[in-house]
Amino acid sequence: MNKLTKAEEQVMQYLWQIEKGFLKDVLELFPEPKPHTNTISTILKILMEKGFVSHKTFGRQHEYFPIISKENYSGKSIRSLVKNYFEGSYTNAVSFLVEENEISVKDLELLLDELKNKD
Repeated sequence: MNKLTKAEEQVMQYLWQIEKGFLKDVLELFPEPKPHTNTISTILKILMEKGFVSHKTFGRQHEYFPIISKENYSGKSIRSLVKNYFEGSYTNAVSFLVEENEISVKDLELLLDELKNKD
Protein backbone atom coordinates (compact mmCIF):
# COMPACT_ATOMS: atom_id res chain seq x y z
CA MET A 1 0.00 0.00 0.00
CA ASN A 2 1.29 3.45 -0.91
CA LYS A 3 2.04 5.98 1.80
CA LEU A 4 0.07 9.20 1.87
CA THR A 5 1.42 12.72 2.15
CA LYS A 6 0.03 14.89 4.95
CA ALA A 7 -2.28 16.68 2.49
CA GLU A 8 -3.51 13.39 1.03
CA GLU A 9 -4.07 11.97 4.49
CA GLN A 10 -6.08 15.04 5.48
CA VAL A 11 -8.37 14.62 2.47
CA MET A 12 -8.72 10.91 3.27
CA GLN A 13 -9.64 11.74 6.88
CA TYR A 14 -12.48 13.91 5.58
CA LEU A 15 -13.63 11.26 3.10
CA TRP A 16 -13.61 8.61 5.83
CA GLN A 17 -15.65 11.01 7.95
CA ILE A 18 -18.34 11.69 5.33
CA GLU A 19 -18.05 8.27 3.58
CA LYS A 20 -18.77 9.80 0.16
CA GLY A 21 -19.05 13.29 -1.23
CA PHE A 22 -18.45 15.74 -3.99
CA LEU A 23 -15.44 18.05 -4.17
CA LYS A 24 -17.45 20.85 -2.53
CA ASP A 25 -18.36 18.53 0.38
CA VAL A 26 -14.71 17.74 1.06
CA LEU A 27 -13.70 21.38 0.70
CA GLU A 28 -16.36 22.45 3.25
CA LEU A 29 -14.65 20.39 5.94
CA PHE A 30 -11.36 22.28 5.68
CA PRO A 31 -10.80 25.08 8.18
CA GLU A 32 -10.24 28.64 7.02
CA PRO A 33 -8.32 29.61 5.03
CA LYS A 34 -9.59 26.85 2.76
CA PRO A 35 -7.29 25.45 0.10
CA HIS A 36 -8.07 26.23 -3.53
CA THR A 37 -10.56 23.96 -5.27
CA ASN A 38 -7.92 22.93 -7.82
CA THR A 39 -5.62 21.78 -5.02
CA ILE A 40 -8.23 19.44 -3.55
CA SER A 41 -9.20 18.24 -7.02
CA THR A 42 -5.57 17.35 -7.74
CA ILE A 43 -5.22 15.53 -4.42
CA LEU A 44 -8.37 13.53 -5.14
CA LYS A 45 -6.97 12.52 -8.55
CA ILE A 46 -3.72 11.42 -6.90
CA LEU A 47 -5.66 9.42 -4.31
CA MET A 48 -7.52 7.70 -7.15
CA GLU A 49 -4.21 6.88 -8.88
CA LYS A 50 -2.84 5.47 -5.61
CA GLY A 51 -5.93 3.28 -5.22
CA PHE A 52 -7.36 4.93 -2.12
CA VAL A 53 -10.38 6.61 -3.69
CA SER A 54 -12.86 5.93 -6.47
CA HIS A 55 -15.76 7.94 -7.82
CA LYS A 56 -19.14 7.86 -9.49
CA THR A 57 -19.86 10.38 -12.21
CA PHE A 58 -23.02 12.47 -12.17
CA GLY A 59 -22.98 14.65 -15.26
CA ARG A 60 -19.83 16.74 -14.91
CA GLN A 61 -19.44 16.13 -11.19
CA HIS A 62 -17.74 13.28 -9.39
CA GLU A 63 -18.86 11.80 -6.10
CA TYR A 64 -15.76 10.48 -4.35
CA PHE A 65 -15.60 7.65 -1.84
CA PRO A 66 -12.77 5.79 -0.08
CA ILE A 67 -11.99 2.25 -1.20
CA ILE A 68 -9.40 1.71 1.53
CA SER A 69 -10.86 1.70 5.04
CA LYS A 70 -9.45 3.91 7.76
CA GLU A 71 -8.84 0.80 9.87
CA ASN A 72 -6.88 -0.89 7.07
CA TYR A 73 -4.71 2.18 6.48
CA SER A 74 -4.22 2.79 10.22
CA GLY A 75 -3.15 -0.80 10.81
CA LYS A 76 -0.60 -0.74 7.99
CA SER A 77 0.69 2.65 9.17
CA ILE A 78 1.19 1.42 12.72
CA ARG A 79 2.94 -1.75 11.54
CA SER A 80 5.22 0.35 9.33
CA LEU A 81 5.95 2.77 12.19
CA VAL A 82 6.84 -0.05 14.56
CA LYS A 83 8.99 -1.76 11.93
CA ASN A 84 10.87 1.39 10.89
CA TYR A 85 11.31 3.11 14.26
CA PHE A 86 11.08 0.44 16.94
CA GLU A 87 12.98 -2.46 15.34
CA GLY A 88 9.68 -4.29 14.77
CA SER A 89 9.01 -4.48 18.52
CA TYR A 90 5.59 -3.43 19.78
CA THR A 91 7.02 -3.67 23.29
CA ASN A 92 9.57 -1.01 22.40
CA ALA A 93 6.82 1.15 20.90
CA VAL A 94 4.60 0.90 23.98
CA SER A 95 7.59 1.49 26.29
CA PHE A 96 8.39 4.63 24.32
CA LEU A 97 4.80 5.89 24.74
CA VAL A 98 4.96 5.29 28.50
CA GLU A 99 8.37 6.96 28.81
CA GLU A 100 7.19 9.99 26.84
CA ASN A 101 4.04 10.23 29.00
CA GLU A 102 1.85 9.65 25.93
CA ILE A 103 0.08 6.82 27.73
CA SER A 104 -0.10 6.31 31.46
CA VAL A 105 0.60 3.05 33.21
CA LYS A 106 -3.02 3.14 34.44
CA ASP A 107 -4.32 3.43 30.87
CA LEU A 108 -2.00 0.62 29.84
CA GLU A 109 -3.36 -1.58 32.63
CA LEU A 110 -6.94 -0.80 31.54
CA LEU A 111 -6.03 -1.72 27.98
CA LEU A 112 -4.50 -5.01 29.13
CA ASP A 113 -7.64 -5.79 31.15
CA GLU A 114 -9.78 -5.13 28.07
CA LEU A 115 -7.60 -7.39 25.96
CA LYS A 116 -7.70 -10.17 28.56
CA ASN A 117 -11.52 -9.97 28.75
CA LYS A 118 -11.83 -9.99 24.96
CA ASP A 119 -10.95 -13.70 24.73
